[in-house]
Amino acid sequence: MIRGSFIILLFLFIGESISYFIGNIIPGSVIGMVLIFLALTFKIVNPDHVRSVTEFLTKNMTIFFVPASIGIMKSWNIISTHWFSLTFICISSSILIIMIVAFIQERAEKLKKQKSETKAVR
Repeated sequence: MIRGSFIILLFLFIGESISYFIGNIIPGSVIGMVLIFLALTFKIVNPDHVRSVTEFLTKNMTIFFVPASIGIMKSWNIISTHWFSLTFICISSSILIIMIVAFIQERAEKLKKQKSETKAVR
């Protein structure tokens, strides 16, 4: 568990360092997550070394929602003032995302069907 925690924190530190040097354009946690993903994919890091820590964090994921919830509660006066705009933005962006995903999925299925028809003709 200590080794896994060290590995995860090391990648977080590397990600934060890279983020600092590139001007905080991308959050360090995201960079660290991408780096640990690549390290696991290319077998640089053994998944068994981080498994116990990741299982613990996944089982206790609700802990990470507490700061966000407190932030929302602290900003309640702004949210209550602009509730209609926020609701409209959430609904319209959700509809837009659903439409974009449906379009991409439809195109992917058409391409897949064309490729299978092309292979069947050969």
